[in-house]
Amino acid sequence: MPKKRSNLQNKSELLAVRSLLGAIGALPLETSMRFGKSIGRLLAKKFPKLQKTARRNLEIAFPEMTEAEREKIALGTFESLGRHLGFVSHFRKFKLENVRELIEVVGKEDYFDKAHATGRGILFFTGHFGSWEVFNLLPPAFGFGMNILVRRIDNPLVENFVDKMRTRFGSVTLDKKKAARQMFRALENGELLGILADLNVQEKEGVFVDFFGVPASTTTSIAKLALKTNAVVLPAFAVWEESKKKYVVYLEPPVEYKAGDNSDENIRDLTQKITKTVEKYVRLYPEQWLWIHKRWNTRPAGEKGLY
Repeated sequence: MPKKRSNLQNKSELLAVRSLLGAIGALPLETSMRFGKSIGRLLAKKFPKLQKTARRNLEIAFPEMTEAEREKIALGTFESLGRHLGFVSHFRKFKLENVRELIEVVGKEDYFDKAHATGRGILFFTGHFGSWEVFNLLPPAFGFGMNILVRRIDNPLVENFVDKMRTRFGSVTLDKKKAARQMFRALENGELLGILADLNVQEKEGVFVDFFGVPASTTTSIAKLALKTNAVVLPAFAVWEESKKKYVVYLEPPVEYKAGDNSDENIRDLTQKITKTVEKYVRLYPEQWLWIHKRWNTRPAGEKGLY
């Protein structure tokens, strides 16, 4: 059971979050993002345990790389997180009419529009790339509201502050611990739902699928939702494109699956396809993925831990 938080602690943390985002957000957007990268480099030095996790993950995923190559990617992860912070610090200042200029969506006509025309729900899956919070800005780009599955922050005051930023442009956040019925209802009603698909889960919550050639315990929630609602499973990844100086959301062709087959084998097969797409983007943009997360932490029974 989580330790009860004091009101003073909650207020102090809220003040810290507001002060940090306010200070960074007071700068022009481009400057805020450059400054954020500097903060990321500082955090890399201040949190050696996170650096250690990143290095170990990179050893697992890219054993053929030199240590210098892996160090470059590890540092890039912190810089990407800092840039992401700089971008998020401006959420409260963004205007509805400016969102389309801030975010470019590639593949909307080919994949999203065609999927939406079917009348089925659309289940977006993504990963911790670039700025995953960008998905909260997509309703103006798509012209439709979007449900986003989130983990609520333990501090209710900080959660309320962050949630107001996330939902400014039409997104609805759903608590991952309580939202099972809401997710099913949304997809059955032909709505949009976004879920992160790249984190380690406990064995009882997922299945082991191949990720960089190593078994990784992966959530089955996306596959189960799709199979029960006949939703379109649409990959979507928001990455920073330096040449364009903006975040670009890349949509991919829908992931095909055997509709109506709720067998364990079919759930695993769809989860593997989803994970392979995530891996594709990790390979394309390795410096923008969340290497500081212990992705291979849960191991098959009897197998030695990797960390």
